[in-house]
Amino acid sequence: MTLSVIIIAKNEAEAIGDCLASVAWASERIVLDGGSTDGTAEIARRHGARVEVAADWPGFGRQKNRALALANGDWVLSLDADEQVSPELRAEIEAVMRRPDAAPAYRMPRASRYCGRVLRHGGWWPDYVTRLFRRGQARFSDDLVHERLLVDGPAGTLGHALQHETYTTLDEALEKANRYSTLGAQQAFERGERATLGQACLHGFWAFFRTYVLRRGFLDGGHGLLLAVSNAQATFYRYAKLWLKRR
Repeated sequence: MTLSVIIIAKNEAEAIGDCLASVAWASERIVLDGGSTDGTAEIARRHGARVEVAADWPGFGRQKNRALALANGDWVLSLDADEQVSPELRAEIEAVMRRPDAAPAYRMPRASRYCGRVLRHGGWWPDYVTRLFRRGQARFSDDLVHERLLVDGPAGTLGHALQHETYTTLDEALEKANRYSTLGAQQAFERGERATLGQACLHGFWAFFRTYVLRRGFLDGGHGLLLAVSNAQATFYRYAKLWLKRR
């Protein structure tokens, strides 16, 4: 059985090398570059990846489906540029691929690092993501953001975690929250949804309460508080931007 690793990336020069090195054992590694200006494509080529460029941006779901269309392996592993596969997870993936009774797809826990610390609460652990699947038995939804993998059948579960080197600085977290809230507002606008500033405040408060209290983000100390506040901020701005669009 062969494995294709697909990655969509734009301006990920600091992360793409480590990501590709962690899956150097795969049959092929494909990077679909979204028009990077920081050398991401050149770094990926130096690591032996096949690099294709699609500078227009149709959204995360459609871009991942573009990358999927380039894959030739029996199995596909979809990664973000800031994710890495540990040796233990590699062994588990290879064992699954050898099984004749394997499920069409598998989800795995994800251990995410936020501003230098791995978070174990606030909804960030185990944070299961479905990333491994048989080619031809799954595709991504066409969502602009927060895309889902649509699988033909039930997904199995792996035990070892995908390593996620997310925001290294608070500035990076805030920048991404701003970008994702814009995409989320655009997606909601296209679906005909509406919002008021009052709803924006309520949704923002609920995001904070759910992250910090219900999901026990407070157990991660100061980092848990930062996460809850940034979640609240991103949620508030998504609904506020939708309100502005409707006006």
